[in-house]
Amino acid sequence: LVNINSATVDELMTLPNIGPKKAAAIIQFREENGSFAVIEDIMAVSGIGEKTFENLTDLITVSP
Repeated sequence: LVNINSATVDELMTLPNIGPKKAAAIIQFREENGSFAVIEDIMAVSGIGEKTFENLTDLITVSP
């Protein structure tokens, strides 16, 4: 599982449909808004909608 609260750009890019731009957006969102509380919070990141989230559900975590 990839922890979206601590993953680097390279780690995030191992996920399906996550390229350099989305990985950077996830990290920027995290830096500006704090840690994700639940995995569904990743959908608040620009460019990540329900379809992308469905592909990530079993691959991501928000472990402390």
